[in-house]
Amino acid sequence: MNARSDPGLSAKRGADLPTGRLDVTLDKGAHELDDLLGFAARANAKRGFLFLSKVLGKHWPVKPSTMLAVHERLAADVPASEGPVLFIAMAETAIGLGQGVFEAWLRANPGREALFVHTTRYRVGSGDIIEFEEAHSHAPRQFLHMPAGEHERALLLGARSIVLVDDEASTGNTFVNLAAACRRLNPSVERVHLSVIVNFMGAAATEGLTARFGIPTTMGALIEGEYRFAPNEIPVDAAPAQRYDAGAERGAHPGFGRLGLSRALRSPQALAARLGDTIAPDAKVLVLGTGEFMHASTLLGAALEARGLDVVVQSTTRSPILTWGAVAHALTFPDNYGEGIANYLYNVAPGQYDQVLVCHETPPNAALRDVAGQLGARLFHYHSEDHVEEVPVR
Repeated sequence: MNARSDPGLSAKRGADLPTGRLDVTLDKGAHELDDLLGFAARANAKRGFLFLSKVLGKHWPVKPSTMLAVHERLAADVPASEGPVLFIAMAETAIGLGQGVFEAWLRANPGREALFVHTTRYRVGSGDIIEFEEAHSHAPRQFLHMPAGEHERALLLGARSIVLVDDEASTGNTFVNLAAACRRLNPSVERVHLSVIVNFMGAAATEGLTARFGIPTTMGALIEGEYRFAPNEIPVDAAPAQRYDAGAERGAHPGFGRLGLSRALRSPQALAARLGDTIAPDAKVLVLGTGEFMHASTLLGAALEARGLDVVVQSTTRSPILTWGAVAHALTFPDNYGEGIANYLYNVAPGQYDQVLVCHETPPNAALRDVAGQLGARLFHYHSEDHVEEVPVR
């Protein structure tokens, strides 16, 4: 990525990707761009580039304390409002981010009522769902489950404001579709806030959000600007990243956000203490989430970091990304949810870490043992936030 001088307040960056030419103009956050963001290429006909966050814990290893600080910054931008606040995180990339922002908001607003729920690409139970599409995604079909508990359902249906959380905003189309679906369920919603690490919608589109959403709408972002992408004529990877079967049991857990949470997850202090006794003080540790199961692994990483260990967190993903730019290394393995699609882990090489702790919500299976075998990892099955079982890998 090469920087070009600009006489005004904005900064410009440009790069020739294997998939095309990407140019961005930065109006906010240019001084911390390299700390927060990298640029990557995708073999995707709908979008051949990726704004790759370095503080999301998905495609790039990051210290838990750094992630938690980002959560605090984004939560501080959520406007004050009356009534319950509904936080919705977008699957799969921003699930951990959204849950972290929700929990940071709870800490900053003691006594206020709020609900967290994340979209998902898996059905949990047979309750009511909202279905919508994320058009530019490799796996466009998403669901939002209605909460199962009476208190959580009442918070969703009584929310006065919605906070939609994603890693980046480029068109805003997915946000508009989801907000409209929520307002059909709950017409009392009075405002929407978009909480993202990167807003590349551009100033004019951002200023026009209220008119587009139909109610007062605000944006909170650490980096703002706009982009232009001129794609090359190259073959794209047509491999599916989603095979939805309504009757299939994928092992997706109902207790970590899909059916709604009105409180923060508990920090796994006892588990961290047990693990801390088995890890050398100078060891390099990776705590690895799997797919949509992200925030619990971040909390474990934070608890280990608080004990003085050198810890980073990250997650596997279903998103195919080319090895270029911000992606220096890629591992491939089957997905542990059993859809029969490829999953990936980026910027992690076998032997890079002394300890790799894989956190998963699905029952142990061959795919998880494949991950453990490639990385020399330990497997930890979360039956609940308080019941975590270490699974033998041999």
